[in-house]
Amino acid sequence: MVSDHVHMCISIPPKYSVSEVVGYLKGKSAIAIARQFGGRKRNFSGEKFWARGYAVSTIGLEIEMVKNYIAHQERTDRENEEGRF
Repeated sequence: MVSDHVHMCISIPPKYSVSEVVGYLKGKSAIAIARQFGGRKRNFSGEKFWARGYAVSTIGLEIEMVKNYIAHQERTDRENEEGRF
């Protein structure tokens, strides 16, 4: 598992803003992680669990390339860290 970032390929309906969706995903996942791993002793909320920012990019015709990258990101990142480019 890559410990310092997450890649996702999602489709957001036009009625929702990117910031709304990212905020929702970060909030709900922080709550789920706290319940599963922290019990009531620690509260992973907001900036205490997730980094404050995020990066977004739109994709079109290259969607299959992006999905392939995401599916294999762990292996690719590990190889890059080991010096195999």
